[in-house]
Amino acid sequence: MTTRTAVVTGASSGIGAATARQLAMAGFRVVLTARRKDRIEALAAELSDAGHEATAYALDVTDRAAVDAFAADVARGGPVHVLINNAGGALGTESVATADPADWRAMYEVNVLGVLNVTQALLPALTASGDGTVLVLSSTAGLATYEGGGGYVAAKHGAHVIAETLRLELCGSPVRVIEIAPGMVKTEEFAKARFRGDESKAAAVYQGVAEPLLAEDVADTITWAVTRPAHVNVDLLVVRPRAQASNYKVHRES
Repeated sequence: MTTRTAVVTGASSGIGAATARQLAMAGFRVVLTARRKDRIEALAAELSDAGHEATAYALDVTDRAAVDAFAADVARGGPVHVLINNAGGALGTESVATADPADWRAMYEVNVLGVLNVTQALLPALTASGDGTVLVLSSTAGLATYEGGGGYVAAKHGAHVIAETLRLELCGSPVRVIEIAPGMVKTEEFAKARFRGDESKAAAVYQGVAEPLLAEDVADTITWAVTRPAHVNVDLLVVRPRAQASNYKVHRES
């Protein structure tokens, strides 16, 4: 049986790294991409040492020329079956009235145009595989708004709409489009980056929440979705910790 190939963007940490590990354990050859070359090379070495197939490519998903070159290189190595659009992130919690447009632009570039760039570049290879999957990791922020989240919410709404539209446009082709929308996930970097390195503010996001989701929980959900039979499409799967009923209702223990 031919080994199936999965490309994971933003694989240097958090959900991306956890997803790469779980897909490798599920039998995929994983292609790891992220800007931090040292991180993905270390992960590729870890997976290779464990007997899996893994390749690392340093890549900024907002650089279209680099993405096109990457896609051409990957396609020369054989069919591409799965694309995990995981690269993304949030910056700041300012109101719409006071937010820095540069932060909004940066979030839009990676969360929306990054998804567009990599999907467009790899879609021919995914289609040629005869059984392709495009997975967009969005967020519950892409489904409901909350105060202080305007820029991130807008960007993730964009990612959500890409998935919805692409699914319509690819209907009848051998490529399915899956969207996974996580709620509160505690990773080592997401909240810290959002609060510009302020560890106390990052920690407060999860204060009193006994069991927020972990990167491994989301990776398990992603791996389950992409390993369903080819005729099964998981259009949209929302995954939250039990303590979170919505973006703004979270049970916190005193």
